[in-house]
Amino acid sequence: MSDTDTDTDTDAGARNSTSLRTPIVAVLGHVDHGKTSLLDKIRGSAVIEGEAGAITQHIGATAVPLDVISSIAGDLVDPDDFDLPGLLFIDTPGHHSFTTLRSRGGALADIAILVVDVNDGFQPQTLEALDILKRSETPFIVAANKIDTVPGWNATEDSPINATYEAQTDRVSSRLDESLYEIIGNLSDEGFSADLYWRVQNFQRNVGVVPVSAMTGEGVPDLLTVMMGLSQRYMKEEMEIDVTGPGVGTVLEVKEEKGFGTTIDTVLYDGTIRADDQLVVGGMNEPIVTDVRALLQPRPLAEIRTESRFEKVDEISAASGIKIAAPELEDAMAGAPVRVVRNRDLDEVIQEVEAELADIAVDTAEEGVVVKADTLGSLEAMADALDEAEVPIVRAEVGDVAPRDVSVASTADDPKQQAILGFNVETLSDADQRAETEDVTIFTDEVIYQLIDEYEEHVDELERAQQDTILDNIVRPARFRILPDHTFRQNDPAVVGVEVNSGTVQNNTNIVKFDGSEPERVGQVKGIQEQGEDVDEARAGNRVSVAIDGPTVGRQIEEDDELWAEIPEKHAKILEQELASEIPGDELEALNMYLDKQRSRDPFWGK
Repeated sequence: MSDTDTDTDTDAGARNSTSLRTPIVAVLGHVDHGKTSLLDKIRGSAVIEGEAGAITQHIGATAVPLDVISSIAGDLVDPDDFDLPGLLFIDTPGHHSFTTLRSRGGALADIAILVVDVNDGFQPQTLEALDILKRSETPFIVAANKIDTVPGWNATEDSPINATYEAQTDRVSSRLDESLYEIIGNLSDEGFSADLYWRVQNFQRNVGVVPVSAMTGEGVPDLLTVMMGLSQRYMKEEMEIDVTGPGVGTVLEVKEEKGFGTTIDTVLYDGTIRADDQLVVGGMNEPIVTDVRALLQPRPLAEIRTESRFEKVDEISAASGIKIAAPELEDAMAGAPVRVVRNRDLDEVIQEVEAELADIAVDTAEEGVVVKADTLGSLEAMADALDEAEVPIVRAEVGDVAPRDVSVASTADDPKQQAILGFNVETLSDADQRAETEDVTIFTDEVIYQLIDEYEEHVDELERAQQDTILDNIVRPARFRILPDHTFRQNDPAVVGVEVNSGTVQNNTNIVKFDGSEPERVGQVKGIQEQGEDVDEARAGNRVSVAIDGPTVGRQIEEDDELWAEIPEKHAKILEQELASEIPGDELEALNMYLDKQRSRDPFWGK
């Protein structure tokens, strides 16, 4: 990424000069599968292979120029075959959140590497990353990492995969093959046609799988070669940019920086930014208009996350990562657009930023859950996933969970919607305290679908609790028979031995006897005893003695009579329409028999 293109000549001819920019590469995958070590390996190899300073560390990104890639890849890459300047790897700390950062409606990354541990296979974040790649239509290749951990592996440091593969014993290579084909099978399950990269003819239709080791460097030459080849072949047109035009980028992170105040780490993917430019940046409430105070780059090879010494640059061109210090950036949002105004109408630029923000705006409903996410892109991914799960959203914003979010969630009428779903964000302590007092449940996770699963489990629990409450207040279906020779008392109350055929006989339930299809109330259960002990209910198959207030045995009821719990019509409707799956099968059987009897008299009874 040299800055030689950034000629400050602004006549029309120079402004239209196009150049090929570096493709932006995102590295994603499940936690612990080796994303960072793979980046470190590429960076480390680049440092060893290149002259000091040949590789430039950007803000949140690492630029690896073509000649360095060529020296790492050896015979695999002839620099004369390429006119792209190299690759820019994004390596923000919010490791997976950049997968949903955007540029003009697409993903910020031009191409992605999905890292999968050959031993561990597909994991929740792998699936989530694939889902995001699918939605954003980002081309990608799979780095099947940690091949050096296959038992018996014989490592050849930094060599291309075919050479090192040939050096393994049959047992080791067949073990590796097994893992690789499992990954290819998993990709197929997710709707991607994939194969080992050297077998792929058309990378636009098939995903290439590259076996690598971030530890030994094996396969890294192949990985870089495939990335360069793909970018050169399929993305060359998209990489054509106006090198001196006003810069366009995306905010990666908003950070406080000692001595500079609030700054934005930005990936610039078009044009240039100069130290005296006016900018429009997407903000929480409205676009922010501000002037660049300083453009900051890390000092050469300093790892940005541990090293805060920056050097100021006057100008930088795409594609690159840059820290911008400017006033009034407090409300800037990760994932929001950054545009240089330069010689254009300010209102037009503001409108462009507004239009881009409107594109990402989440549709909200009158009622629903509150959603918070770390970037605009991940907010959008959350909204898509919740839409699929048919969960309405009342408010969606970038940022940590704050007390005002709890206030909004607490006003929901439905207890299921008194919830906040936070993706990759913190919960402020006063928000936590308020949530406890206002009965709002906060869910946070770093995997979108796990977050939604947790919320759905919570909803299921609430629904079960609601149904339990309804069941407690509803007459349960029951059919039972008075046993012959089991009259213990004839009346006041009648006490008889019964066998429960189906359902649940409960205390204080009214009892009916059917004469054909006409139900006739005969009394009310006033006590149930099982083996001399008082009980509240008797289930199907039990024999108990029952005290029935109202009838006299031998007149209103007889031994061997079939009796039923009298179910109010309203209760029957709830049981049939809402609780059928919640009650035991024998109770459902008693309900259906009861309904049949009632409906032979009145077809619409209980409907």
